[in-house]
Amino acid sequence: MRAVIVLPLLLLNIHHVTSAPKGVTASLEAKWSMTPFLLETSEFIGEDGNEKFWQFVDTVKELTVYKRGESVRSYYNLIIKKAGQFLTDLQVNLLKFALALRTCSPAIHASQQIAGDEPPPEACPAFVSIHGQHTCSTKDVKKLLRAAAGRPKPYLYKNDHTYPGVNKTDVPVVILYAEIGTKKFTSFHKILSEKAQEGTLVYVLRHFVADPKPQKMLLSGYGVELAIKSTEYKAVDDTKVKDSKTVINTEDEDNDEVQGFFFGTLKKSHPDLEEQLVELRKHLLESTNDMAPLKVWEMQDLSFQAAARIMSMPKFDALKLMRDLSQNFPSKARSLTRVAVKQEMRKEIEENQKHLSETIGVHPGDGELFINGLHIDLDTHNPFSILDILRGEARVLEGLHNLGIKGEHQGKLLRLPVNAVDDSYALDIRHPAIMWINDIENDPVYRNWPAGVQELLRATFPGVIRQIRRNFFNLVLFLDPVQEESVELVKLAELFYKHKIPLRIGFVFVVNTKDEIDGFSDAGVGFYRLLNYIADEYDLSQALMSMVSLYNKVDVGETLSVDTLSAYLKRKFPKANAERILGVESEYDDKRKDGALFYKKSGLSALPLALFNGVPLSPDEMDPEELETIILQRIMDTTTAFQRAVFMGQLTEGSDVVDYLMEQANVVPRMNPLILGTDQKYLDFTATPVVDDWEDTTMFSFLDTRDKTAVMAKRMKYFTNSDEDGMTTVTMWIAADLERASGRKLLLNALKHMQKSSPGVRVGVIDNPSGKPIEDNTVLYRAIWASFLTQKNKATAEFVQKLLKEESSQLLQQGTKIKDLLIQGMDVDAFEKKFNTLEVDFIRSQQLFCQDVLKLSPGERAVISNGRILGLFEEQEEFTVEDFHLLEKITLSGSAEKVKARVKQMGMKPKHASDLVMKVDALLSAAPKGEVRRDVHFIKDSHSMLHLSPRENEVFYDVVAIVDPLTREAQKMSSLLIVLSQVVNVRLQVFMNCRAKLSEMPLKSFYRFVLESDVTFLANDTVSAGPVARFMELPESPLLTLNMITPESWMVQAVRSPHDLDNIHLQEVSGVVTAEYELEHLLLEGHCFDLSTGQPPRGLQFTLGMSRDLLMYDTIVMANLGYFQLKANPGAWILRLREGRSEDIYQVVTHDGTDSPADAGDVRVVLNSFHSKIIKVRVQKKAEKINEDLLSETSESKGIWDSIASITGGGSKKDDGEKRKEDVLNIFSVASGHLYERFLRIMMLSVLRHTKTPVKFWFLKNYLSPSFKETISYMAESYGFQYELVQYKWPRWLHQQTEKQRIIWGYKILFLDVLFPLAVDKIIFVDADQIVRADLKELRDLDLEGAPYGYTPFCDSRREMEGYRFWKTGYWASHLGHRKYHISALYVVDLKKFRKIAAGDRLRGQYQALSQDPNSLSNLDQDLPNNMIHQVAIKSLPQEWLWCETWCDNVSKVKAKTIDLCNNPKTKEPKLMAAARIVPEWVEYDKEIKQLLRQVQEQGDPAKEKQTPTPSQHKKVDNLRDEL
Repeated sequence: MRAVIVLPLLLLNIHHVTSAPKGVTASLEAKWSMTPFLLETSEFIGEDGNEKFWQFVDTVKELTVYKRGESVRSYYNLIIKKAGQFLTDLQVNLLKFALALRTCSPAIHASQQIAGDEPPPEACPAFVSIHGQHTCSTKDVKKLLRAAAGRPKPYLYKNDHTYPGVNKTDVPVVILYAEIGTKKFTSFHKILSEKAQEGTLVYVLRHFVADPKPQKMLLSGYGVELAIKSTEYKAVDDTKVKDSKTVINTEDEDNDEVQGFFFGTLKKSHPDLEEQLVELRKHLLESTNDMAPLKVWEMQDLSFQAAARIMSMPKFDALKLMRDLSQNFPSKARSLTRVAVKQEMRKEIEENQKHLSETIGVHPGDGELFINGLHIDLDTHNPFSILDILRGEARVLEGLHNLGIKGEHQGKLLRLPVNAVDDSYALDIRHPAIMWINDIENDPVYRNWPAGVQELLRATFPGVIRQIRRNFFNLVLFLDPVQEESVELVKLAELFYKHKIPLRIGFVFVVNTKDEIDGFSDAGVGFYRLLNYIADEYDLSQALMSMVSLYNKVDVGETLSVDTLSAYLKRKFPKANAERILGVESEYDDKRKDGALFYKKSGLSALPLALFNGVPLSPDEMDPEELETIILQRIMDTTTAFQRAVFMGQLTEGSDVVDYLMEQANVVPRMNPLILGTDQKYLDFTATPVVDDWEDTTMFSFLDTRDKTAVMAKRMKYFTNSDEDGMTTVTMWIAADLERASGRKLLLNALKHMQKSSPGVRVGVIDNPSGKPIEDNTVLYRAIWASFLTQKNKATAEFVQKLLKEESSQLLQQGTKIKDLLIQGMDVDAFEKKFNTLEVDFIRSQQLFCQDVLKLSPGERAVISNGRILGLFEEQEEFTVEDFHLLEKITLSGSAEKVKARVKQMGMKPKHASDLVMKVDALLSAAPKGEVRRDVHFIKDSHSMLHLSPRENEVFYDVVAIVDPLTREAQKMSSLLIVLSQVVNVRLQVFMNCRAKLSEMPLKSFYRFVLESDVTFLANDTVSAGPVARFMELPESPLLTLNMITPESWMVQAVRSPHDLDNIHLQEVSGVVTAEYELEHLLLEGHCFDLSTGQPPRGLQFTLGMSRDLLMYDTIVMANLGYFQLKANPGAWILRLREGRSEDIYQVVTHDGTDSPADAGDVRVVLNSFHSKIIKVRVQKKAEKINEDLLSETSESKGIWDSIASITGGGSKKDDGEKRKEDVLNIFSVASGHLYERFLRIMMLSVLRHTKTPVKFWFLKNYLSPSFKETISYMAESYGFQYELVQYKWPRWLHQQTEKQRIIWGYKILFLDVLFPLAVDKIIFVDADQIVRADLKELRDLDLEGAPYGYTPFCDSRREMEGYRFWKTGYWASHLGHRKYHISALYVVDLKKFRKIAAGDRLRGQYQALSQDPNSLSNLDQDLPNNMIHQVAIKSLPQEWLWCETWCDNVSKVKAKTIDLCNNPKTKEPKLMAAARIVPEWVEYDKEIKQLLRQVQEQGDPAKEKQTPTPSQHKKVDNLRDEL
């Protein structure tokens, strides 16, 4: 009731002055045109696999017909509905989110770009390219195909869509450029898909929209910040700006509460008072937007107070409140100071914080996000990468959900550590066939060494190998004594032995195993017997010495012969009886076959071979010259692992080291690359098909691969060897043709293994006959199946083993009947009845499964272990019992055992449980191996946590957010969590990670995160223009600066805004300040190293272009991390070394992360997403240029002068280009905000007035306003100078600054070596607020005496400022010593010298070290060079080069060559007033420039009038609204 009375009273007091609401909006558009939703949807579906992509394309063949009759919204809904046939509900939500983000748009535009490179024939809605020739007509396809073979094949990219036909390499490739869903596409698609199925061509589809809609797309996924600027020095331009007439939709602002009034509710209940309510709300807001600074004692508890306020709201509103408080904090701060904080909340937060810092290292104030336990680092992740994570997780979550795993079990299974396959598998070396030459633990030679494992932890000099009496390091050499390569390896072994390297050395000799061969006919056998003789008669070390001396007798290029052996034996052991040692009856032939058998069983590759601690060395490492260093390196590497084991207590004094080594997870009984390879394919068991009928083959053939797999899993019968709990952990399926010997052998080996192994294995069998399945070629399989259906498990197993033996199949061939082979204990009648009535249809279904899912041809074999497919054995290849043993071990150690333990807790029937273990294991193992999932839990959660419960019986994501509500992380995370909860079903926990005792305002900015969960439509069903950042209700008093905070690889620039975005002062603006930005470039980043030195090739240049224009952008490689960056956009790019010195001296050797084969000389890179693209390039000097240096003094090729697609005003003629190059003044400057741009124009004018030399200005483009960029070309024309806009994105690895002013300072100094082309020798930096009174040519030609740059020291002459000269005391006084502190308003850089001494890299290195401390480098651009004065020398310029009133006395002003408008800390005089007072000519320059700008504007306006659209154009404008 109270509100009802108060309301009229309040409304009376407000005068009716309605004014347009004030605010700021910012939007970001793509550089390319809008891409159709249908194509984006196809790309989204295509990410789930090629098969789905083409099914979708077939479904939407002519969908665009509906576009005309329907509204945009219903056409969009139609697309979503069609996609829904291929996606689950969760994936449809993710698709909507992806369409709102336009995440697939770059992929469409990249295709469009590639099509543009072809180029497309005139007026063609779709066309094909057949080996370089084009046609728009389906009729010409045949003709072009005939001659195609003679022309080279086109280049195909990794992500091209290839029609799933018969994969042949010798047929022509046809690329169709078309827009799916159109008529023209359909006519081409019909012909091409038929031909591709026949296998007469390869059909590739690339998206191509013939006439793209001109309207641009607004992007999302970025943040916008309005930071509050310090107004200590007034730096705002007083030129008036025309206001924009933008109207803003403010409905969504009404729902919030202002000073206790809920305006949304009030408007509903009092619709008649709407106008007055709007006014009341405005009045209240103006009275609350009190920006008066808080006292320190009022700030202390703000973070807890914000948390208390959030916790008092209902759940979903609490998230919105958190967003509101963090994103509008400066105007909410005062209201928070009145909130009371409960003691129990404070206590609970502190307890949880203590627990978090102990368990996961999260401290008060940190912001962390976990999705299903995966840590999402918000500094590196953006909505695009989070969407990828959501999609990846969706596969696993839906899989578990479909398998019936819900609730708590889901999280537990997800968090199971799945052991990633380790490439360094080791073989067990505790084998009798190894002949150990020495034993570190027992040989007397080593008895003086210490034996304790603790010795490992003693400090030694780096690189020293510790001599400890333990067999830590074991080298086993597999040799064939007769091979030439064996000689060097034996010599190397002896070298290790002689030098007492703590290496235990063993040999396995692989020699002829035939009994009748003796030492007189085979040198290998003779060698083995001789060795045994010496070992028996003397000792093993003597045997090693003899081997070496024996091999010394063999000439280079020869092999060991029997004669050499006999001669050696006679000479060394004259008394020995050669016949008794080498002959047929030799006593020294013991265990000769063991070596060969061990070698065969181990499955190792070709001889000679070495194992280090059981791990095989690769063939390249076996080169004897390399091997020595490799072994020593391995010893060093392994030492650290042993040290860790000793330190952790895993390896103790009592342990046997070799046993410890051989019990590690990576030790296997046998090597088989097929089983141990990292390229693994898995079956997907997660479908639940409507039918489970495999008797009807036609029906079965219509199922998709997942459904076929599910039917197989459901109907499979097993031979089991189950655990005592009735469960099996490993399920093997054998696919084979049992009418072939190879198929029978495979199944027999599987059954033998099953009986030998420990319980927990079962084997199923799938028939894959060589021909069409009929009764004759399925006899054995039907017998097995009939036995499964009618007999007990034990009898079936015995019967089948009998059937599979070769004698049984011979009997069957001779006409014996199956019933004659039955064994005792079988129910004969039941078997016969079943066997005689079994149809073969279900076997046809099995054969289909083998073809479609396992990709086997009829008759081929495969083994499947818990869903992992090991397939395509060669006809002769055998998969032995040992291989099955290894496969079981690998499957168990992956995740099967852990899954079984979890499934067991669920308590279900054994058969069902065993199926579940197989299915879950396949699902988890197939999921890409990401980082470790953390288990984040809290001690208490009643007062400090927000909980959102998931919807029941649906797939849900487990999201944990830890955040202090008043931090930059909260500004971003609150928006992200709201959108996440709209897109997917979440179980959300948000912990208030508050900081206590704040001493300053925690946030000094307003913030919006631009992100929407679905495409938004307007009331008339057209699609809305797109997401925009809206700031309404801003306080009008503070001065604001706008910052775009975009994903790492985006380069954005302001393209339209009449206002000064660096100084937004709402008091002086009527209406809305609009800022329109454009995503100008997506960056291609990389790291480049020289292969021979391992160092980055400093000064190496790369160029980036397309096939029609190879030089569009260029860059220089930095020494820091070999980093380089190139500006690009979606499309296919070619990266090359720049013509000139780079290309003369270097060549590209390999590269990765690219889209061309690693050794291809042309590096092709496709940019097709909003994600960062980072490549690695390795180069090498050409042989004849080994001693050349890139940065040496020789002249640069003139190609570089026309660099970076120069934007040249008043361009120079080419013929006298050389002379012009010699004599150009290069001036660099940076400016941000209209005032500094006004100063900048005046500075330019003053430079031009005082020199006859041609001038080229270089401006940092990143922060220039749209108005400056529009007018600079006019100015260049009227005053006859050249200019270029350079830009560089702050590298992700270099410590980021958050304040705009500091970022600009950073650009002044940190990137001088990479901003300008190599041809620019000297550059002069001039601050924007300087006025030049002399010819800068003097400064350019000044001798810097070997220093890379020259700065002017600060003046000392104005005495009254002494107290402000901070460099005269404290740190600076002691650091500089007798040197001066220099000012950074003017400096000259000798870029050649600067690059030669790597000054840029040193400055960046020092910056990286110092900038981590927020209190250092307070004037970044000035403090950094002064701090580095001892490492990078500064030449002090004469004082008259820079005069500024603050520090210099009036007497010296007469001689001043430049005047700088320094801030005066004493008077705080505004710059504009100071300029007019100090520099008389400034006013004249200002007038002149204003006159020029007025002319430009007047020229521009009539031009605009001329462009009034004709009636037909008007029509077009209307149509734009309806397009997608």
